[in-house]
Amino acid sequence: MRWMGGAVADSRDPVTGDTTASQSIAPLDSASRDTAPRDSAPRDSACPDRVPRDSASRNTAPRDMTARRETGARGDTGVSRAAGVCREAEVSWDVAVSAYLRHLATERDRSPETVRAYRADLAHLRGYAQEVGLDGPTGVDLGVLRGWLAGMRARGAAATTLARRASVARGFSAFAARQGWLAADVAERLAGPRRPASLPTVLTAAQAWELLAARPRPLPDGGDPPAAGQSAAGQSAVVVRDDAVLELLYATATRVSELCGLDIDDVDDERRLVRVRGKGGRERAVPFGVPAQRALRNWLAAGRPTLAVAGSGRALFLGVRGRRLDPRTVRRILAARTATADGIGPISPHGIRHSAATHLLAGGADLRSVQEFLGHASPATTQIYTHVTPQRLRAAFEQSHPRA
Repeated sequence: MRWMGGAVADSRDPVTGDTTASQSIAPLDSASRDTAPRDSAPRDSACPDRVPRDSASRNTAPRDMTARRETGARGDTGVSRAAGVCREAEVSWDVAVSAYLRHLATERDRSPETVRAYRADLAHLRGYAQEVGLDGPTGVDLGVLRGWLAGMRARGAAATTLARRASVARGFSAFAARQGWLAADVAERLAGPRRPASLPTVLTAAQAWELLAARPRPLPDGGDPPAAGQSAAGQSAVVVRDDAVLELLYATATRVSELCGLDIDDVDDERRLVRVRGKGGRERAVPFGVPAQRALRNWLAAGRPTLAVAGSGRALFLGVRGRRLDPRTVRRILAARTATADGIGPISPHGIRHSAATHLLAGGADLRSVQEFLGHASPATTQIYTHVTPQRLRAAFEQSHPRA
């Protein structure tokens, strides 16, 4: 906001583009100039009584700030100005949540899927807060958050869900405290349940081979329901696509969102590499084998041109209407194939990722290589996603232990 004489000029929000109407301000007389604090630093839009902690604000702050900090004095607005921090500024849930989600997306570089999950969890917290009479986040305290988690636990929520939502609450509370919407970081001491150390369901190598060789049931029982008036060529293209999707999913152990986000230019057919964009915007080059190469070539030559439309862009995998393939369709594809494979129960795309990682370790790959393959930032995460099969553990024991 720029000061022009005795008026405030129109300003434009750098994110939303909204303009703020100008407001006339009468100039200070000599008496007010002598008694008013020389505080001309810009105000925070969400907290008008807070002065940013920069060098200018420190130089122009009232000289009795130390006394105000010690006594906890408050201004006429009921907002503490101690140390230039605004306390408990009134803000709506919509404003607070939108600001936090924007912070996650732009400053923390979180993926759209992560931001969407945070939005859903914060909407659940907002619903509980309104049930207990809180119209905004200002009144949220540790007791409210603990009651929120306790209610979910009583309704049978999984420990992983409770741990995730406790983490969301801690992040939101810390952000709100920095913005001055909470008097303190009320969730700093909020503890979530310990995540259970359960092993994921994985396929054996033989089951993985059988799954990839299985033929789908006749449409519409397959993964992608046919579009209205879809030709036999279109249905054949869907089968070719499903083969390529499953081959690449198992060969590269990608997340389903990463697979659906691939473009044609991400595939290096000659070197059999695919460029994957993972969490946090990190990119990695993942190799794939000859079976996946054959399936991709078949899809690009005989399948994709049949489904492509003007709006398909460069997406590698397409749905029946020519748009980028949706992760939910991949889950339906996998469910249709497992239903026709003997001895294979239901498994998710992430279960295929677990299986591929386990088979890499069982084949002799070291943990560091598997970490790079999966795109994990820490080896500790790789240890959670993979496990040693009991058969391999028994073989290692019998080969190495002197008393085996």
